[in-house]
Amino acid sequence: MNSMKKTARLVGLLYLVWIISGLFGLMYVPSKIIVREDAVATANNILANEFLFRTYIVNGLLSITLWVVIVLLLYRMLKPVSERQAKLMVALVLVQIPTEFVMDAFNITSLMILKGEVLKTFDLNQRQDFAMLFLRINDYGILALELFWGLWLLPLAILVYRSRFLPRFVGVWLMVNGIAYVVLSFTSLLLPQYRDTVFTISFPAMLAEVVFMLWLLIMGAKPQPSVDTAVAVG
Repeated sequence: MNSMKKTARLVGLLYLVWIISGLFGLMYVPSKIIVREDAVATANNILANEFLFRTYIVNGLLSITLWVVIVLLLYRMLKPVSERQAKLMVALVLVQIPTEFVMDAFNITSLMILKGEVLKTFDLNQRQDFAMLFLRINDYGILALELFWGLWLLPLAILVYRSRFLPRFVGVWLMVNGIAYVVLSFTSLLLPQYRDTVFTISFPAMLAEVVFMLWLLIMGAKPQPSVDTAVAVG
């Protein structure tokens, strides 16, 4: 198996783990803990499921690290297609990392507040409200980050489309996926009442990363013929 195919399948495997990590952090844990507009119920859920909440925090840190590894491997694989687009792709991921760490810090702070490790002079209801505030800030951080979740996919889509070792339809799908994230982010911030509708409409587009991951994991990347081989065939 050639080096490019090995790299592609490694990226596919890491991408699979990253997607599972994302589903755990963005969907599973919030569904078990967060109760919208109810600070008391949310606080009780966090304290009753403290280990799950701590796992959620650690998962966030590991997910960020894994994402950096994935994008660097993609850079290595796609740099020959266009170094400029590959660098832009990496930059649009790395610029998100500080915000991701701050959001994890907010989650840790929420837990510390609820356990009475900080703000000890405040009563229970006030601490619950403060904890909910940090969790809500975290939610809005995710809405803002959705913009960059879309933007980094645009140079990736261009690189996949231009490459001769990955299918073009995946590149087109990734482009639509990126645009969908951008639209969803602006909708969430400007017209939040339409977020669910926009998400439902754009959901098929957001399956592009799953398709990309499966292609890399199962098919790898088709090796490009060497110059000598190309000349001989010609």
